[in-house]
Amino acid sequence: MASMAGKVVLITGGASGIGLETGRRLASQGAHVVLVDRSDIPASVIGSLDTSAHGRHLAVTADVTDTASLESAVAQILSEYGCLDVVVANAGIAEAGTVAISDVETLTRIVDINLNGVIRTVHATLPAVTAQRGFYLLVSSAAALKTVPGQSAYAAAKTGVEAFGGGLRLEVAHKGVGVGVAHPAFVRTPMFQSQHSIESVRASIEELPWPFDVVTDVEDCADAFVDAIVRRRRKVYVPGALRGVDKIRGVFTGSLWDAILRPKMRKTVPLLERGILESRARAALTRQ
Repeated sequence: MASMAGKVVLITGGASGIGLETGRRLASQGAHVVLVDRSDIPASVIGSLDTSAHGRHLAVTADVTDTASLESAVAQILSEYGCLDVVVANAGIAEAGTVAISDVETLTRIVDINLNGVIRTVHATLPAVTAQRGFYLLVSSAAALKTVPGQSAYAAAKTGVEAFGGGLRLEVAHKGVGVGVAHPAFVRTPMFQSQHSIESVRASIEELPWPFDVVTDVEDCADAFVDAIVRRRRKVYVPGALRGVDKIRGVFTGSLWDAILRPKMRKTVPLLERGILESRARAALTRQ
């Protein structure tokens, strides 16, 4: 098992959730952790990272939809540490809603951040990571392993992340660079809680078959991510039972799956749409 002591790790979407918790665990192993987020990261967040193993940690403001800001972040990291060993491309957003009730700009923004943001992150960091024969962990999702209504753009983006990671892996293997892809299902993060608070969304999650309905604590997800980084794993699944799903994913994306879900969707899709629209209306009233 490789040691993370002294390794420089960049984590996008690092201000909270999976990114921050992964950073905390890597810091406890002696890594120098760089948390990157589009919003300024409070000093208290960086202060929560363990320094007992001599890690020096940094917060950098950058937006994965802005190539120049990512390139500036990399330059700052190289100036501070002299190298970059690991990148966790974790930044992402999600918003429940069918195509019919969603604003088109919302749908395309989901793709831009979740997929194009990963591509921009890799492109900006690749020379530095290649110089270190380093490792990438690209965060896809369990959504890439199945088809369900209410997350079409999100699933498209996360499926794209997996495909991008697979191609990248073959392009850089001869240079000694490793590429892993993570497939988490639901994880208890602020992003999950905001969606789970909508009753119709919560009901649709509860109707999913095991293991797609499993909700993992963020600490357990971060443990799995760190293990994947340390061991330079090709794939990581959270929960681990998704590994079996991946082997037979055709069952969950094919015509049989459609036939099983279609009768239920006549009822559940209208309920889902109604619940989401009502939630948006309440939120709009609150903002007034």
